[in-house]
Amino acid sequence: MGKKQRIDKILSNMGYGTRKEVKELISGGLVEIDGIVVKEPGQQVTADSQEIKVGGRKLLYKDFIYIMMNKPQGVISATVDSREKTVIDLLPDEFKAFKPFPVGRLDKDTEGLLLLTNDGQMAHRLLSPKKHVPKTYIAKVAGRVSQEDAEAFGKGVILEDGYKTMASKLQILVRGSISHVEVTIYEGKFHQVKRMFQAVGKEVIFLKRISMGELKLDETLEPGEYRELNEEELRILS
Repeated sequence: MGKKQRIDKILSNMGYGTRKEVKELISGGLVEIDGIVVKEPGQQVTADSQEIKVGGRKLLYKDFIYIMMNKPQGVISATVDSREKTVIDLLPDEFKAFKPFPVGRLDKDTEGLLLLTNDGQMAHRLLSPKKHVPKTYIAKVAGRVSQEDAEAFGKGVILEDGYKTMASKLQILVRGSISHVEVTIYEGKFHQVKRMFQAVGKEVIFLKRISMGELKLDETLEPGEYRELNEEELRILS
């Protein structure tokens, strides 16, 4: 059984308004606990075992939220920024109330799978360098990507700062003046995929992440769209 919390704090955290606005809901008789109208904003409640209703609608309480986003280009992977639009800005207030943060980051001009959550332990598991969680991207590359490039990626390439990457997988989908490829890396260095192609004399002109570990991007999500993870996806991450 979960811990007891103030009803006004729970409702405020769930996006029903400021503490003052929540108090107005309570004073208006719109909040019930187990069928009994709440009279005091400080009333204690165990949210995961007692039934809470607001305006006759049952509150589905949860501690954590897990959101899959198809991050669009032009938006940064941050919680707040004074100049740039962030991935959090794309979310509705009821999701923002949980104070989610992006798990890892995608560059401003990179799109694709981004996980947002307020579960710090799960985020740590996915981001820990010791875990070597694979991340797969599709990319368009200016230049003819060769089998030699694929072999170089398979051994690890030396970046411009002298760092040698871990072995990665490079699959050539379309070879031409603009090559289409799929890349899987097992670490998360800054701008890594772009820098790896620079190391073999090529330039990435489009990049999209399609998977992170066993979690795959829902291809029905358009750039900028998002949804909560389903039970199977949560099982994958647990």
